[in-house]
Amino acid sequence: MTTDLRRRFAVLAVAVAALAVLAGASLCVGARSVPPGTVWAALTGHTATDLEAIVRDVRVPRTVLACCAGAALATAGTLIQTLTRNPLAEPGVLGVTAGAAFAITLGTVAGLSGSQAARMALAVAGSALAAAAVYAVGRSFPLRLLLAGVALTAVLAGLTLGLRLVYPDALDEYRYWSVGSLAGRERTPLALPLAAILLALAGTALVTRPLGGLMLGDGVAHALGARVRRTRVAVLVLVTLLTGAATAVVGPVMFVGLIVPHLARRLAAGSLPWLAAYTAVLGSVLLVAADIGARLLLPTGEVPVAIVTAFLGGPALIWVVRRHGAVAL
Repeated sequence: MTTDLRRRFAVLAVAVAALAVLAGASLCVGARSVPPGTVWAALTGHTATDLEAIVRDVRVPRTVLACCAGAALATAGTLIQTLTRNPLAEPGVLGVTAGAAFAITLGTVAGLSGSQAARMALAVAGSALAAAAVYAVGRSFPLRLLLAGVALTAVLAGLTLGLRLVYPDALDEYRYWSVGSLAGRERTPLALPLAAILLALAGTALVTRPLGGLMLGDGVAHALGARVRRTRVAVLVLVTLLTGAATAVVGPVMFVGLIVPHLARRLAAGSLPWLAAYTAVLGSVLLVAADIGARLLLPTGEVPVAIVTAFLGGPALIWVVRRHGAVAL
């Protein structure tokens, strides 16, 4: 094993260790603090005290959801930034998040979003249609892809707001979903969205090498034998599935797909497969840490995790713009 490969594995091991520490902290902190010994008893024993029930039934599912959603959103951001060759790209830029929000709003008005499976189907369908529309307009040029995504996001956001104004009484469920929070989400069935996220993460490992050819430009990728159109479609499908499944459960959480790829890119040193691996782990780290902060910021309640990620993402966006300048645009 070469020195560089050992370094990469060491960095990944440190990130996984940090995630394990944060996951343990997530099981301990909250409205009621739980001692580590009680957490261990809840994970290994069969007693049924109130604190152990909180750990098993609330905090474990919530922590698993934060890990999977963080990995999904961060990986989607990495795929979009690589596909468009734009460091400012993230899932919301291509209209994927706006498509999911519009589909859930429309489904809520029509009475079709009563279950978690229905809500996920609506979110993935809306994300897929939005991604397909953007790809149809801008498939030949990355910049045109971004501009089409921004335009579609604005249109869908306006339509979503119009539906909320026309049908205010029918959208209590949408308001609950649109906050962008992990609180209470552990009570919903999570098997389907988590399975979709894990499947898409596995698919990401298969497209990293052909996608690396697209980083050099379509002409070079064609010369190297890469199937440009098939790779681009596969990436958009994966982004749709990752973002749609995560958004269906936790609501719109912005900036995770923007912050994490920039943190991981220096560690990966130009290797797209390692970038994808670092991004998945660091995305989990970021969202679990943000969720812990969301529980502790207010003494009498909880801040939606989307607000915490937005608070972190604003300075990150300024840093990216100052670093890349007009090239990022």
